Amino acid sequence: MSQIKEGTLLWEPDEQRKQQSIIYDYLKWLKTNKNIHIDDYQSLWEWSVNEIEAFWESQWEYFTIKSEKPYKTVLSSHQMPGAKWFPESTINYTEHIFRNREANKPAIIHASETRSKSEVTWKQLYKETAALQRTLVKLNVQKGDRVVAYVSNIYESVVAFLATASLGAIWSSASPDFGTQSVIDRFKQIEPKVMITVDGYSYGGKQFDRTETVRNIQSELPTLEATIAIPYLNESADFSKLVNVIPWDKALEENGEETLTFEHVPFNDPLWVLFSSGTTGIPKPIVQSQGGILLEHLKALTLHADLGEDDRFFWFTTTGWMMWNFLVGGLLTGSTIILYDGNPAYPDKKMLWKFAEETKMTVFGTSASYITACMKDELNPGEEFDLSHLKNISSTGSPLPPEGFQWCYENVKKDLWIASASGGTDVCTAFILGAPILPVYAGELQCRGLGAKIESFNEDGHSQIDEVGELVLTEPFPSMPIYFWNDEDGTRLHESYYDVYPGIWCHGDYLKITDRHTCVIYGRSDATINRGGIRIGTSEIYRAVDQVKEVADSLIVDIPKDDGDSFTPLFVQMKEGYELTADIQQAIKKQIRTQCSPRHVPTGFYEVPDLPKTLNGKKLEIPVKKILMGRPVEKVVNKGSLSSEDALDFFVEFAKEKI
Repeated sequence: MSQIKEGTLLWEPDEQRKQQSIIYDYLKWLKTNKNIHIDDYQSLWEWSVNEIEAFWESQWEYFTIKSEKPYKTVLSSHQMPGAKWFPESTINYTEHIFRNREANKPAIIHASETRSKSEVTWKQLYKETAALQRTLVKLNVQKGDRVVAYVSNIYESVVAFLATASLGAIWSSASPDFGTQSVIDRFKQIEPKVMITVDGYSYGGKQFDRTETVRNIQSELPTLEATIAIPYLNESADFSKLVNVIPWDKALEENGEETLTFEHVPFNDPLWVLFSSGTTGIPKPIVQSQGGILLEHLKALTLHADLGEDDRFFWFTTTGWMMWNFLVGGLLTGSTIILYDGNPAYPDKKMLWKFAEETKMTVFGTSASYITACMKDELNPGEEFDLSHLKNISSTGSPLPPEGFQWCYENVKKDLWIASASGGTDVCTAFILGAPILPVYAGELQCRGLGAKIESFNEDGHSQIDEVGELVLTEPFPSMPIYFWNDEDGTRLHESYYDVYPGIWCHGDYLKITDRHTCVIYGRSDATINRGGIRIGTSEIYRAVDQVKEVADSLIVDIPKDDGDSFTPLFVQMKEGYELTADIQQAIKKQIRTQCSPRHVPTGFYEVPDLPKTLNGKKLEIPVKKILMGRPVEKVVNKGSLSSEDALDFFVEFAKEKI
C-alpha cells in the first residue's frame, strides 16, 4: 500500500447523515430547552468545557437520569482531585440499563469458539439478572460488598455484572487467560465476598481448563464466602474441588418474584474496580462511580458513537480490559451489544469480518493492531463479505496510523465513518474520539470529547496548538477515579496523575491538537525517543517500520548513556518465512530516515521471536527499557499480565550480553 500523508481528507458525512445523528438531535434540544444556539462541533465542545456545570446538567436532563433523591449541586468544586458530581442525588446504574426496552428485541448477540451465534432478548436478560440478584441477596451481598469475576466475554458475565450493580455492590473482573498470581494480585486487594468463574476457555482451537487455577485463587481470598461457577468450556464441568460452589443453573433457579429491585446509591458511590495492566508491579485498583460512569457512557456512546436502538455494537475485547465495561455500556443506549470470545485470527484472520456479516453489526470496535495486521495480510473484507450494515469502525489501544485509515476505505467500505479513540482504564472512556458530523482525516482523531477539557501542555505548563505536548485535563470529569482502593490518603492517586502539573490531570500521552481541532496521539510520553534533543513518539517509528512488508511488528526503546548520548535498539519480529537480513535493515532505515528523521534511525537492529505485550495487546516499552537499564524483571513487570511470559526472556539475556 502506498504511503498516505497524515491529515489527508478521507471522508465527510453528507447532510442527511448529519441531520439523522443523535448529536444533531441534542443541538436541537439545546435550542428548544436551553435557548443555546450552537451549530458546529467545535463551538459545542468549547461551551461544554467552559460551562461544564451547564453542560453536564444538560446531559442529566437530555438522558432523563432517574434519581431517587434530587440533586442540588452539579459540581462541588473545580479542584482536582476531590471534585464531586451531583452529590445529593441517588441513582442505580442497572436501573438505567433496563428502562424502556422492547422485551423481545435482542439485547445481546454472542458467540465464541465453542458456542455458535445466539441471541439473548431484553426479556431474558432481565429475567436472568433478577434471578441472579436474588441469589446474591441470599448470599448476603449488600451495598459496598465486592463481587469479583474470573470470566470470559460471554453473556453470563453481563448478567452477573448487572445483578451486582443493581444491589449497589462493587464489580471487578479478570479474564481467564490471566495467570493465577495476576488474578490474586488484583482480587486480594479488594477482599471480595463472592466470586463468579468459568471452568475454562478455548483460544485458537486449544482448550484451557481453569478449575485448578480457580481453586488456587480461592485459597488466597480469605474473605470469599461463595463461588458461582459457569460451565463454559465443558457443559458437564466438575466443580467438586471448589469450596462453597453454586453452579450457574442453580443460581438462576426460580425462587420468587421475577422482578429486579434497585438499590439507589449516592452518585459518587463505587460501581466497579478496574485494574491497571500491572506491567510495573501490583496493579492499581481504580475505582469509578455509578453516576460518573452512567453519565459519561451515555454521552460517549450516544453523542459520539451515535448508538441508537437500531444499532448493533461490537468491540473485540476480554473482561480484563476496560473496553468490556464500555461495550456493556452500549446497553444504556438501547443498542444490541455483540460479544465474541476467542482468538480473532482463528481459524483465520477473516473470522471477525465474517462475524460482522453474520451479526449485521453497525459498529465494529477493534484495536489498531488488528487493523494493521489485516492491512499487512492484504485482506479485502469488503469484497468478500456483505458489510452493508456497517457504518462505523472504531479503533483504540494504540494510535491507528494513516495507512490503517486508508486500508479501511480501500478494502472495507468507501462510505465509512472511522473513529480512532484514545483514553484509558483510568477513566473507562475515551478523552479523544469520533463524532458522526465531522470529517475523517488520515491518522487523526476527530475531536476532543464533550465535557473533557483536554489540552496539550508544553514543559512550562502552557497550552499549545500544532505542537506535540503532554495530554492534560484541566477541568474535572465525571468518570475520573473517585479514589484508588486502599489509598486512604490519596498518595498513589496523586502520584499517578497530579505530580507533573499540580491540580491538573496529566495522562502520560503525547498529544498534538491541530489548528482544525483534530488530534494526533504519539504514544506514551515516558516512552519518547529523544535523539540529539529531538523528541519523537514511538508511534511515528512504528508507522515507518510498518511500511516494510516483511516485518510483523516492532518495539523501540531509548536507553540513556552516561556520556549524554543514548542507545536506541529496534527489536523486530519478522513475518513467518522471513529473516532480518541486511537488506531489510536498510529498508527500515530508509523508512525511518524519510518519515521521521535521520537522527531517529536506531543504533541497532535485533530480531526477536516474540514481542512482550499485555493481554490487551499493548507493547511493553517502559518495562523493556527498565530491564535493559539493569532492573530485575520481577521489579518492573508482572508476568501474569503478559500475553506470553516467555517473550521477556530474550530481553533479559540481551541486557546481560549487549549492555
